[in-house]
Amino acid sequence: MRNIKKLHKAEYRPIGDLKTWSPMPTRELQMLDPFLFLNHHGPQTYDANNQGLPFGPHPHRGMETVTFIIEGDITHKDTGGHTSVIEAGGVQWMTAGSGLLHAEVSSEEFKKNGGDLEILQLWVNLPQRLKMMQPQYKGLQKEQISVWENEERSIKAQVVSGNFKGIRGAFDTPTSVDLAVVHFNANTTLELEIPRDETIFFYVISGELNVNDILVPALHLAEFSNNSEILNIQASVDSKLLIGHAKPLKENVVFGGPFVMNSEDEIRQAYDDFHSGKMGSWD
Repeated sequence: MRNIKKLHKAEYRPIGDLKTWSPMPTRELQMLDPFLFLNHHGPQTYDANNQGLPFGPHPHRGMETVTFIIEGDITHKDTGGHTSVIEAGGVQWMTAGSGLLHAEVSSEEFKKNGGDLEILQLWVNLPQRLKMMQPQYKGLQKEQISVWENEERSIKAQVVSGNFKGIRGAFDTPTSVDLAVVHFNANTTLELEIPRDETIFFYVISGELNVNDILVPALHLAEFSNNSEILNIQASVDSKLLIGHAKPLKENVVFGGPFVMNSEDEIRQAYDDFHSGKMGSWD
């Protein structure tokens, strides 16, 4: 079975009144190529007449953002002309490519009425050959996302991209990244085969999972070796997992705030293009 090298507990990094946990990047773990960043917002309950999510207009270039709405909603708008309101159980996939501005805020209804909120955002790197591709965006509601279930219907996977046990993901993406959110009932077991040359992204959202005889609690990211294809996952309590896998890009990675490129010169160019309006302007 595939060995776990290390468990990484998410660091608590609140953004104003928004509870936020982040297992990556940290001083211990910079990235799991090609997975760059994860923020886990909530769970928490907002009162009526709240300010909602604080993510107003900001730019991106060179990477993709995948946003999982567990509870609550997100209103998305970007300078590529895309708009949507995605509700609980839905997913947003934005390929920033050459660059655009976007905002991710709560709907007017959520700000008026309040409610439960829990959202995860994952950043996935783009290879150098796609860094400057045309930006893309797609948002899907819960009922539009592919689902795999075991025979007993005690384990359910929302198949976001790639393939999960023969079920094709709901999003067609420019890179080969497999992503799913898996919901486990208590006392269930799931076995997965993942190519040993691929990086695994394994984050326990809630509950706890025993993976190849190692217990992974909630708010922990498991870092795996590449010694085997087999994952044996056991849930003793109701649990929720974000799992992904992809071949590493093995390219130079330079972070520049909201930009992820291959060199410092490209980061400087991204800021120049942003400030000169080449990524669009916000009305």
